[in-house]
Amino acid sequence: MCTPGTGRTDVAAINNIKQLSPQALLAGMIGNILEWYDFGLYGYLAPVIGSNFFPATSRIASLLGAYSVFAVGFAMRPLGAAVLGHIGDRIGRTTVLVTSVVLMGVATCAIGLLPTYRQIGLWAPALLVAVRIFQGFSVGGEFTGSVSYLVETSPRHRRGIAGSFANIGSTSGYLLAAAAATVTAVLAAHARWPIGPWRVPFLAGGLIAILAYWMRTRLRRSGYEPPPMTAAAARELPLQQAFTGAPRAMLLAVAFTWGYGVADYLTLVFLPTFASEFGHLASSRALAINTLGDALAVAVIPLAGWLTDRVLRRRTMLILAFALIGCAAVGLFALAGRGTLVAVASAQFGFAICLGVVMGSAPAMLAEQFPSQYRLSGYSVSFNLGLGFGGGTAPLIATALIGATQHKLAAAGYLTAAALLAIGALALMPDRSREPLL
Repeated sequence: MCTPGTGRTDVAAINNIKQLSPQALLAGMIGNILEWYDFGLYGYLAPVIGSNFFPATSRIASLLGAYSVFAVGFAMRPLGAAVLGHIGDRIGRTTVLVTSVVLMGVATCAIGLLPTYRQIGLWAPALLVAVRIFQGFSVGGEFTGSVSYLVETSPRHRRGIAGSFANIGSTSGYLLAAAAATVTAVLAAHARWPIGPWRVPFLAGGLIAILAYWMRTRLRRSGYEPPPMTAAAARELPLQQAFTGAPRAMLLAVAFTWGYGVADYLTLVFLPTFASEFGHLASSRALAINTLGDALAVAVIPLAGWLTDRVLRRRTMLILAFALIGCAAVGLFALAGRGTLVAVASAQFGFAICLGVVMGSAPAMLAEQFPSQYRLSGYSVSFNLGLGFGGGTAPLIATALIGATQHKLAAAGYLTAAALLAIGALALMPDRSREPLL
């Protein structure tokens, strides 16, 4: 809805909308499928990427090289968040939604075309770093832009399930990435290819980008636009407004998403590598189990979002989920370390259920912390600082801890600490699950 004569969305009117838009839900979801397909694919194929771009006599050293580049991409996300968040707050959410999928699609295809270390030497890892930097920038506003769009264009009593669609997209991206990595592992073992089989899934990401672009350009006339600003507010950057108007909210969001990011990437990206490298389960089997775990998480996400709208408040749901993750971390990693199908599946499915609850509850919870005039800037920067540095470095830190301590359960200790950090931040956050948007 728009205020007459301004072309701007009336936030009070949006709070009274009675129906969700299927078009908005699908458009908000599709870009996250692309984003997390790429990031998940890179994580799942870290061993083969490490051997092609960072050859080393030590397997752990090769993995550390691959995960270091994984972290570099995340380190650029706060800068992308600041730039794209500003555009979203000043021009409109849909501009960010279209731009991000175009940039991400180009970068994903580029990884599939890069020459390896054997072909061009040190230029290979240098080019890989450059592409990951570009990717990290481009996705800085993707997830938060789509969440803001979904939450702002949904009725008050449906914001939880609406926001959860962004994570249905992200986990579906993981699901596609795990499936693609599984097929790649099987083909690499049984067939000769003119190009490395690992390249094909990255090149296929271009098809997702084309579909996402088509869907989001159709939303140009119906997307959320920021409300009118006073002349004084217009002179102040949205990010500056966020730092001066909501510093506590930003700090708590960073702390929460740091813990959230570590939990996400250790359980949904690192765990299959852990089961393969340290539990000695065949890579194809570990990835197949992870694919089933992602499918389970996709089923849990909308249920959790719906429950936060109808039954439990979002903060309560999240604290319970992280408490369970923290308590179960050592036991489930120990199971995965056994390397048997049943043990690894039990660990993966247990983590998938817990993360499904988190991913269904967190998007609306975080978007509700910031007022509309600087929501995307505040949310994007704090989310990407926490998730970027916490989640992006999680596989690297977990691998380094295992190498330093020579104890494979060191990764579980880091996960427990991250869960405690998330719980502490949540306890200090206001819960606006049933209130109008700011």
